[in-house]
Amino acid sequence: MTYINSNISNHLPKITLDYINAEKSIKSFYYKKNDIENYLDQIKEKNKLYNHSFREVLKKELLNQYRNLSNNKKQLDQINRLSDKNTFTVTTGHQLNLFSGPLYFFYKIIDTIKICNQLKIKYPKYNFIPIYWMASEDHDFKEINFFNSNNNKFEWRTNSSGPVGRLSTKGLELVFEKMKLIFKNSNEKKILSFFQSSYLKNKNFSDASLSLIHNLFSNYGLVIIQPDNRNLKSLFKEIIKDEVLNKNSFNLISKTNTKIKNSLNYKFDPQVHSRNINMFYILDGVRERIEYKNKVYNVLNTEISFSESEIINEINNHTERFSPNALLRPVYQEYLLPNLSYVGGGSEIAYWLQLKDYFDYLNIPFPILTLRSSVLLISSKQYNKCKKLNLSIDDLFKDLNELKLEYLKSNSNILTDLSPQKNSLKKNFKDLYKLAKHTDKSFLGAVKAQEIKQLKGLSNLEKRLIRAEKRKYKDSINRIEILKNELFPNNSFQERHINFSQFFSIEEDNFLKILFKNIDPFKQGFKVIKY
Repeated sequence: MTYINSNISNHLPKITLDYINAEKSIKSFYYKKNDIENYLDQIKEKNKLYNHSFREVLKKELLNQYRNLSNNKKQLDQINRLSDKNTFTVTTGHQLNLFSGPLYFFYKIIDTIKICNQLKIKYPKYNFIPIYWMASEDHDFKEINFFNSNNNKFEWRTNSSGPVGRLSTKGLELVFEKMKLIFKNSNEKKILSFFQSSYLKNKNFSDASLSLIHNLFSNYGLVIIQPDNRNLKSLFKEIIKDEVLNKNSFNLISKTNTKIKNSLNYKFDPQVHSRNINMFYILDGVRERIEYKNKVYNVLNTEISFSESEIINEINNHTERFSPNALLRPVYQEYLLPNLSYVGGGSEIAYWLQLKDYFDYLNIPFPILTLRSSVLLISSKQYNKCKKLNLSIDDLFKDLNELKLEYLKSNSNILTDLSPQKNSLKKNFKDLYKLAKHTDKSFLGAVKAQEIKQLKGLSNLEKRLIRAEKRKYKDSINRIEILKNELFPNNSFQERHINFSQFFSIEEDNFLKILFKNIDPFKQGFKVIKY
């Protein structure tokens, strides 16, 4: 395995890069880095401030959630440990992408599991449970209704409104029919069985997603939480009231954003913008923002509205109808769970950094932020192609045109960069400018025009020379382009585009073993794994 330095891989927002580089400018916006030695202090802090009465509610709801799932022994053992005050969680969250969506979802889950495994070795007196927090209340259907595998896009087309987790799975049988036309080998038949048992045998998208991820990761002890739950939300009731009545999240997060902007030497745009009320109102088929205006709480795009006393009654009696947005979801999670660390992508880390002051106000320990692993999977055949083309793994992360040009410069027997000639020309014209100063202005203008003309001529010759060399090295350039497109499809990172099924069809269960063997959540850098 090879590690590409995160500073050159160009896959992270600048503020997240600052976070992993421990830049002084952002150190006040988090507590502890993701170093295993920092977890003992995190355990002590969480143990002191966490409401341990939540443990029994969590245990009861999770046992109920898992009662009908097969192969659930590890999960039931994990859930029963929640009664113990020495039990803590490490959490990742993600949208309910169809068939798990892009590969990086797997990397988040594996990081979460492996952190728990390593913590158990380091601190054996404690228990650590890996948690996947289902973002089942999201409603951005167009972001999650498809997956890409083997140059095919599988898309679920249905009318969508409200929380995606509550959507009926009707229409997914059409996706399954398309999959059957393409997935043919023995490994791919297992992929079909995953889809069929999860999506065609469950009535809503949330249960289907839970079934799939449980089937894939049950042997690793992963526990999945469905937060769209009346009893779990009831624990969060007082914070919902504070949010709706006092708007403290908006005030505090806005101040934090200002402090971040003032502390950085580059332009900072908040990853998520705070609203006056960072809460949605949800019903089946409805998930709309709550807006306060003229002493009335309006649910946008509906005829639903509340006075202050009415919305307090609604929160008390129907807490399940209130759904936190992207900024409040982390608060719900950290308030509810005995959690130590959150595993997130680059953009997620960026918006978590906006939240510390609000966590302080609520007296909730701010978790250790773990940047999820980024991975490029490269086959032995593709790796050998790189070697034959005399390309390093680092080279693959460059822009395709830049990569082609560098290849020509490295391999061409003639000079394709005419910079020396251009510099020599400029030097000659510099002497002409000195001469021109002693005559009239028209001559000075003629010298300038001639310099521009000749430099332009050299640039045109350089372009023609490069085109000529590209024709000469056409086969190699084509192979570079094919390889680049294989590993960075649609000029994007592989992990953000391709579904696990593409690799599972080749490696089957060995695919997960390869990932678990190579991914280390305590090592930074873009991981290149050869299989």
